[in-house]
Amino acid sequence: MKIRTDEIASVIKQEIEQFGSALEVAEVGRVVEVGDGIARIYGLGKAMAGELLEFSTAEGAVMGQVFNLETDTVGAVVYGDYLKIKEGDMVKSTGRLLEVPVGEALLGRVVDPLGAPIDDKGPINTTQFRKVDIIAPGIAERQPVHEPMQTGIKSVDAMIPIGRGQRELIIGDRKTGKTAIAVDTIINQKQFWGTKDAMVCIYVSVGQKDSTVAGVVETLRKAGAMEYTIVVNAGSSAAAPMQYIAPYSGTSMAEFFMWSGKNPGQTLANGAPMPKHALCIYDDLSKQAVAYRQMSLLLRRPPGREAYPGDVFYLHSRLLERATKLSDENGAGSITSLPIIETQEGDVSAYIPTNVISITDGQIYLEPELFFSGVRPAVNVGISVSRVGGSAQVKAMKKIAGSLRLDLAAARELEAFAQLGTELDKATQRQLDRGRRFVELLKQGQYTPFVVTDQIISIYAGTKGVMDDIPVSSVRAFEDGLLSHMKGIAKPVYDELDQKKALDTELEKKLMDAISKFKAGFKK
Repeated sequence: MKIRTDEIASVIKQEIEQFGSALEVAEVGRVVEVGDGIARIYGLGKAMAGELLEFSTAEGAVMGQVFNLETDTVGAVVYGDYLKIKEGDMVKSTGRLLEVPVGEALLGRVVDPLGAPIDDKGPINTTQFRKVDIIAPGIAERQPVHEPMQTGIKSVDAMIPIGRGQRELIIGDRKTGKTAIAVDTIINQKQFWGTKDAMVCIYVSVGQKDSTVAGVVETLRKAGAMEYTIVVNAGSSAAAPMQYIAPYSGTSMAEFFMWSGKNPGQTLANGAPMPKHALCIYDDLSKQAVAYRQMSLLLRRPPGREAYPGDVFYLHSRLLERATKLSDENGAGSITSLPIIETQEGDVSAYIPTNVISITDGQIYLEPELFFSGVRPAVNVGISVSRVGGSAQVKAMKKIAGSLRLDLAAARELEAFAQLGTELDKATQRQLDRGRRFVELLKQGQYTPFVVTDQIISIYAGTKGVMDDIPVSSVRAFEDGLLSHMKGIAKPVYDELDQKKALDTELEKKLMDAISKFKAGFKK
């Protein structure tokens, strides 16, 4: 049997070509020490800051990320079970940055900070990924905030309005209703779902008990809000790196929808237009800062004030700067951020609270004294402020709510005099009484958001003095009856107000007549 030399040559050539294509060149290092979600690695001399690493363990691969670049070693954080990693294990650099799955498939799901499902509903079928930690859009890519983002909470929408693309901090001690405001806001977006104003909500839980997060998910499910919500959970039992990365992952998921405005023809699986507005709630960032401090100290980064590392401001600024209202050329999408910060004994001047206050466009301050005295939501009107929302407020609300804040603040001051038993003149007494009625009017049950037209009618009746002679204990009953009357007998006036969202002289007269008719019947 003759063997032709050209055949041998072609076989060898083919083998060499296949060998070349299958050969993978990767830089490898070895684990020197590991513990508490941190690994120190010898080798990896060409590793980049923020590069994704793959730890080869006896039980399979675990992912990590480069954090510190030192002379001989690399400090890395571990995303996953660091207990699987042993000293001497091999580590491979991937040349990639951390990414998470994004897209419509995540709606209605509960995921971990890496986008893996944790709700027992099977795998998430998406082929799209986005980088977790990116640079925020520049000034040229943005436009001023001008669209309202309705929370459904009367005291917020009237006095501390939030616009789409704004960053509004929710701050207060524990157990003062911070999460409740965020959940109410998510539930209130149901009225827009399926329309061009639809808003996807991303609830990022950092360091919360799993039972608390399960309660929030159940509340949203009962309200029918999970269909447009993504829950990202890094619970209190999760390692510090997972708690650190969770808010960035949630923002990446939101950015997918924000940038979808550049492709206006896109639709959801049910045929509805693809939402280009997103709401991100970070509950809460003080726990993320603590997780970051833990990682930094373990990596031997120098501690500064309150033992936080010097770049803890950058931690939150690079996150919250990603909330924006994009320009029309970029599709006019938006991300609205509601970061939550927990204070200790009402100390707003602590390190992390002051940092986040200086980054955001205003804050909603919840006061324990108000909460325990039955004023819920316990919004302190004096300290709470919105630096942009007024320009994004519904015209009718802007017109009537201006005097509301002043009346409430004046009544709060007079309350101190009244407690001293001082004799008050009639005008002062009248102002104090009106303030008490306003406090009662602004009270609201949990998970019962008001549509903006209902809010306008209630606050209009209050500011025009319609309720001045109604007993304080009957204010809530009067409001319920008035809204039922407006949606029943006075429906034409209600519909006109709902359509215009503005009060001209003619409509105002119609509204006042309808309210007066109801009041006459109510008093009888």
